[in-house]
Amino acid sequence: MTGPVRLADVVVGTALPEQLYRITRSDLVRYAGASGDFNPIHWNERVATEVGLPGVIAHGMFTMALAGRAVTDWTGDPAALVEFQVRFGRPVPVPDDDAGAEVTVRGTVAALLDDGRVRVDLAVTSGGEKVLSLARAVLRLP
Repeated sequence: MTGPVRLADVVVGTALPEQLYRITRSDLVRYAGASGDFNPIHWNERVATEVGLPGVIAHGMFTMALAGRAVTDWTGDPAALVEFQVRFGRPVPVPDDDAGAEVTVRGTVAALLDDGRVRVDLAVTSGGEKVLSLARAVLRLP
């Protein structure tokens, strides 16, 4: 779909367009500055591996924001998002190279609720692994 999504345009099972986002170490530095989260697991390989991580990882809230962006891009109206929840399942390791990591977001309309609201269930993966679980958004559509 292009343009703003309307309630009349969706049924249970409507799929959102798959979105692929690339995350590089530069993105992590910019996100740290914007969020104030300078935890060294998001920029220092030595610290990340010392605490048992596979390497530097993306901020969980950054990953969550990408999932939210996929939903609001689909609606064409960021104000349509009225509820959003996720559980952080697995970290997103971000290699120190030009390619970085990829995060894929898929979504499906799972329920039509009252008052013009719909629930969208999301599948968010990186490297073939689910990184966010119980990810869902509730939208109010015109």
